[in-house]
Amino acid sequence: MPTPTTVVLFGATGDLAQRKLLPGLLHLFQSGLLNEVQIVGTSLDDLDRDSFVEFARTAIAEYGGEGPDPEGWDEFSKRLRWAPGAGGVDALRSTVAEAEAEFGTDELRRLHYLSVPPKAALPVVHMLRDAGLVEHSRIIMEKPFGTDLASAQKLNGELHQVFDEEQIFRIDHFLGKEAAQNILAFRFANGLFEPIWHRNHISHVQIDVPEELGLAQRANFYEATGAYRDMVVTHLFQVLAFTAMEPPTALEPRAISEEKNKVFRSMLPIEPHDVVRGQYIGYRDIEGVAHDSETETFIALKCYVDNWRWAGVPFYLRTGKRMAEGARIISIAFREPPRSMFPPGSGVGDNGPDHLTFDLADQSKMSLSFYGKRPGPGMRLDKLSMQFAMHETGWAGAVLEAYERLIYDAARGDRTLFTSAEGIERLWELSSPLLENPPVVRPYGQGSWGPNRIHQLIAPHLWRLPFERTWRDPNIIGA
Repeated sequence: MPTPTTVVLFGATGDLAQRKLLPGLLHLFQSGLLNEVQIVGTSLDDLDRDSFVEFARTAIAEYGGEGPDPEGWDEFSKRLRWAPGAGGVDALRSTVAEAEAEFGTDELRRLHYLSVPPKAALPVVHMLRDAGLVEHSRIIMEKPFGTDLASAQKLNGELHQVFDEEQIFRIDHFLGKEAAQNILAFRFANGLFEPIWHRNHISHVQIDVPEELGLAQRANFYEATGAYRDMVVTHLFQVLAFTAMEPPTALEPRAISEEKNKVFRSMLPIEPHDVVRGQYIGYRDIEGVAHDSETETFIALKCYVDNWRWAGVPFYLRTGKRMAEGARIISIAFREPPRSMFPPGSGVGDNGPDHLTFDLADQSKMSLSFYGKRPGPGMRLDKLSMQFAMHETGWAGAVLEAYERLIYDAARGDRTLFTSAEGIERLWELSSPLLENPPVVRPYGQGSWGPNRIHQLIAPHLWRLPFERTWRDPNIIGA
């Protein structure tokens, strides 16, 4: 059980707070994982404590999944307070002091969640310093963590003037998902897979995060960012590190962080000729977007981890807006065996290599595809699969939503799923060739899988999405 914790929620009336943070804090309170908690909301909106409580109730009713009368609401609502942003440092300091007085102990901790635009992050940090709220504190920071190496180094330098690195938690909600963490369990707890988890048996790896959503509400932010800065550096490379890391010496934050950073140090620079940038048709018509915008809404790239385990194995990463479907998968393609013993027409190899696939969606799943013989005379092979879905087990009710898990870990001081300054600066360093000389932006149709050039990028392999078969539905007989 964590120490009594005061959560100071900056940007408490924003979209993220409504959809994820306020419902998540209630769930952590309900489950007993964070029951010794006081929550101080603050933003520039003109609210008081009563109106913030009503705002939180409305948000939780809409996005929390429990309707207008969630379990434990009455007790939870007593723990909500409001520090008006217009009141500045004094209002923040006094409201936090009022909240912490409820604990009746000097053994406490503060968790500052900076759900604010990038340009507001450092002013908030300086406000915490001026309010005397740095001691016994941790801060959770949202992406982006800079836009290139120089800006990341400058940001980290200014942060470290106020907070030690051990106090800074750079959040990546992708790693908060059960399926992402299951990669560690799957690899290192099973003697079957770890021995083949290297270049001798793996042909290539795909990390694919297409999105159906567009950018009508985020165009101003996106114009200065693009898909690479928004998604690849902060999300996809972090997932790559979990997939490629060596076994840590212990299942504890420092050891895992060190292995992730070793992966980043081993990665080769991202070269422009290994990158496809795209922009969906219609993006330039959005208000706030330049008519000649060269901002990419799609990115696909090939990169390499140049160490003993992965030398020569390409990692293919893809993400974009307004694509054919929304998905979050990691797919491990195994090398194909020699086919000389199978007669022509047997079907072996017709559907590509065997794959181990992790689905990072909220209803996490895993599958292992393989060739098997079709019943009957002769040797005719078909692609089959074994599948596991979390919602089919008795554990489904214990799954924490990604933000809930990460808030809980930060409250406990567990940095396993968070990014370090060293790691993020290294990623910007290896991104420099691409950022300095980006390839041309290619148009792609909304509802497609991106520009046609992505097929040349991955050749002679094929993209895993769209799948050659759908996930099994256990409610359909014969599925």
